[in-house]
Amino acid sequence: MTSHKRDHQKILGSDGEALFVLVPAADYDALCRAADDIEDLRAAGATLALGSEGPPPVPAIVAHRIADGENPVRVWREYRGLKAIELARAAAMSAPYLSEIETGKKDGTFRTMAAI
Repeated sequence: MTSHKRDHQKILGSDGEALFVLVPAADYDALCRAADDIEDLRAAGATLALGSEGPPPVPAIVAHRIADGENPVRVWREYRGLKAIELARAAAMSAPYLSEIETGKKDGTFRTMAAI
């Protein structure tokens, strides 16, 4: 947007009040981007305001291991201090199937992943 230049046209109503403002397309695009930025900031602020009501943050050690390519199921299991057999029992699945998921041989169904 232009900083101080007023390169627009106002269309006035019968009472002399502005009904519409015509602006250059580049200025309009800049205004739209600024409005999107403000909306993003408000959403971020609302999320931060949730505090303890929102989901807990992912621990850095977990995030880094997953980002480094480790299997998320294994990373979370180990972070929580569970043995594979304990997680398999808690998820009502076989330990070999859990092992195949952790090694990437199988993806696991939606129900299986939800149980894990």
